[in-house]
Amino acid sequence: MIGRTVLLVACLLAFGPPSAGCDPSAGTSGGSARAQRQSPPGEAVVRLSSASLELAGVESARVEAHQGRRVLKAMGKILSPQAQTAIVSYSFPGRVSEVHAKVGDWVEKGQTVIVLESQEVGEARSEFFKSVAALVLAKMNLEREKRLVENGIGVKKGLVTAEADYVMAQANAEAAEKRLHVLGFTEERVEEITHKHEISPSVTLTAPISGKVVASKAILGGMVDQTVEIVTIVDPRLLWADAEVYEKDLAKVKVGQTVELCVPAYLGEVFRGKVSYIGDLVDEETRTITVRTEVTNDDLRLKPGMFADVCILRNGGEPMVLVPSAAVLEEGERKIVFVKHADGFARREVETCCVEGDEVEIVKGLDLGEEIVVRGNHQLKSELQRGLLEASHAH
Repeated sequence: MIGRTVLLVACLLAFGPPSAGCDPSAGTSGGSARAQRQSPPGEAVVRLSSASLELAGVESARVEAHQGRRVLKAMGKILSPQAQTAIVSYSFPGRVSEVHAKVGDWVEKGQTVIVLESQEVGEARSEFFKSVAALVLAKMNLEREKRLVENGIGVKKGLVTAEADYVMAQANAEAAEKRLHVLGFTEERVEEITHKHEISPSVTLTAPISGKVVASKAILGGMVDQTVEIVTIVDPRLLWADAEVYEKDLAKVKVGQTVELCVPAYLGEVFRGKVSYIGDLVDEETRTITVRTEVTNDDLRLKPGMFADVCILRNGGEPMVLVPSAAVLEEGERKIVFVKHADGFARREVETCCVEGDEVEIVKGLDLGEEIVVRGNHQLKSELQRGLLEASHAH
């Protein structure tokens, strides 16, 4: 058996690759044979008669460069960025006295959302007014003592005491004002209540960002405390789409690549964004890495929580060698095509890359201008295998 195998290899090397069929006129399906290249040495060639080619339905096409898109597909989920989300809450217990925004409302930054009544606020306001009154009194007393000393009527001791009382009153007023700030009062609001002398337990909570109210636990008359997220606001005009990409594909992804998203809610529509972040940790179980896309959502149709098909475009649409996927056959782990030559159809091994649609990209193995079989190549493969089998039996 070993001797027969060695003899077969020697014959193949001596006489070249075997051919299928025996018609000397085979090898063309129209056009001049002189315009076609001879098959390179070492390529297995299939030769069929014109009738056999017609019966097999063999068709060929010229290899040309086309605009194509190389894509990497993954499953993703629409999320709301942390910077686009805000929670309105309060650090002290209170009762909801007014509700100015409900779920679904759009609010602008600084707009009143909730008004609470809090015992702490009432006490803080009272202390603030007392400290302000004490400061005014201490200032008046200090000015009086200064005048008395200047006129030679007062004594130095009284002036020193008045100065100390004024400094203490200033410190108390500043502490009372800071407590109001801790309770949620802005500088403008403190200035306002200073002039109006309102002793009220109410505090106004405003929207930290512009956005839509997506959740609310505000019930008129209801009690809340620091553990309650009273209102949640989301600005959905910019969203994230987090996709899980396999570790082996990480080198194909770069920040700034264009991404196309498709969601089940809007079949046939494409939403575009760009890769903004590539994770630094690999999931131990799935061996995937998070790739984040920023996508604008001005029409507010995309919703956080939606699932999405994520297509990362790996090239900018530059020309590439594309052939119909039907032109490429598999032989184990190899990919082959049949190239048309003057003396028949040569089997050629190629390297491919998946692209979008019914085409594949030829990375290596074909030159522009060559003709390849796009239909009937299965019959050519069968003829080639039959010819190789007959050649092996002949030896």
